[in-house]
Amino acid sequence: MSTDIKQQLKIGQQLVMTPQLQQAIKLLQLSHTELIELINDEIAQNPLLEDEPEKPDLKDDESQENKNKTDEVNFDEKIIKSSDWEEYLNEYSSIDKASYETEKKEHIEYENFTKEETTLRGHLLWQLTMSNISDKEKNIGNLIIGNLNKDGYFNYSLNEFAQKNSISIKTAEKVLFLVQTFDPIGVAARDLKECLMLQIKHYNIQEPFLVEIVTNYLKELENKNYKIITKELKIKIDTVIRVVDVIKKLEPKPGRIFNEEKSVYIRPDIFVHKVGDEYTITLNDENMPNLKISDLYENQTNIPEKTKEYIQEKKKSALWLIKSINQRKRTIYNVVKSILKFQHTFFEKGITHLKPMVLKDVADDIEMHESTISRVTTNKYIHTSQGMFELKFFFNSSIKRTFGETIASASVQEQIKQIIKNEPKNKPYSDEKIMEILKKSNVSIARRTIAKYRNILKILPASKRKQY
Repeated sequence: MSTDIKQQLKIGQQLVMTPQLQQAIKLLQLSHTELIELINDEIAQNPLLEDEPEKPDLKDDESQENKNKTDEVNFDEKIIKSSDWEEYLNEYSSIDKASYETEKKEHIEYENFTKEETTLRGHLLWQLTMSNISDKEKNIGNLIIGNLNKDGYFNYSLNEFAQKNSISIKTAEKVLFLVQTFDPIGVAARDLKECLMLQIKHYNIQEPFLVEIVTNYLKELENKNYKIITKELKIKIDTVIRVVDVIKKLEPKPGRIFNEEKSVYIRPDIFVHKVGDEYTITLNDENMPNLKISDLYENQTNIPEKTKEYIQEKKKSALWLIKSINQRKRTIYNVVKSILKFQHTFFEKGITHLKPMVLKDVADDIEMHESTISRVTTNKYIHTSQGMFELKFFFNSSIKRTFGETIASASVQEQIKQIIKNEPKNKPYSDEKIMEILKKSNVSIARRTIAKYRNILKILPASKRKQY
């Protein structure tokens, strides 16, 4: 058996992921807000990049479509002398001077400080600190608070907790009961029953059968099996409904108001408006810096060679960023234009007229790779007369109709949503019934698929939607 080592020359093509190419790909994926943040960071780091204010003398009759079809970047920079290069270098090299001026500043602008978000843990620890108990008990309270989940529940077994922390069960229970008196009421409960009971006790709610139903019939309430409760407690259905109304006003997740998840406000990246019989596509340029190359380096002859190299490097970086941003605009515009062509009936009539479409449809239409379409449609939102949607929303799997046609899965979900919305409240439709209704609309779909779509829509099953 031969074990000779041989050398072989092969010629092939390989795409090298240069930093510039990586940046271009990254820009495609960014949302409107994220792109502005990135550009501002680049302006701060690159002295050759400037934000040039837009000139007010734009032509009023310029069409929106032409406005967004960005021309190739003109790389011949205009010379607008704003300051001397040596002065620029002196300004940015005067670190000691800047530090000195900062120290001399006497007036503190308090409005520049931001208040730290209050967390559930911080709110409870503050109350613990104010409590008149021993240091040992405060340490135990700290441990209890540290073991609460985001909804404010203490999910540990008290025996396990006491054993793990080498304390008596009696002491652990005493401190737990103390924490349960803290705001928000119901915090540190070990289950839903205890959470509700803490609130009922604190607010001194006097409702007949409330305590008994919360103590023994939560499962029946969850399943809306009110008949068992009326039968076993020998009370009327109206009494049960009154108790349910009281329970609905209590908070099942006390820690919810302190959850650190913040609401994300979405800014649309694209606007689609109908003007007459035509649709116009407008890219959102709100707060977007208008980039240009700085001319500070022009006509400077006495600059060290290393500085010249630095300037050229930063200039290339700035030009590439500008070109990549313009390319991003063109690509987004072309993708949206293609979506508008394929989904024209959606823009005219709404979600129920959404057509099945995959990434390949748009990729083939504008002659780009599917991975590029995927990046463009990530984290991008479009504002239409039908509402605001993520671009990915328009790509749907297809479901066959009874007579061979296809319909988008999102359209079917919308139909299910409308069927449930209009169902009798005292006798909600089962998944089987919804399946039969859809068949009458020429949509053939399995019952398990209806259950799957219902879960996606966060709609409860029929047994839990029933209202008396």
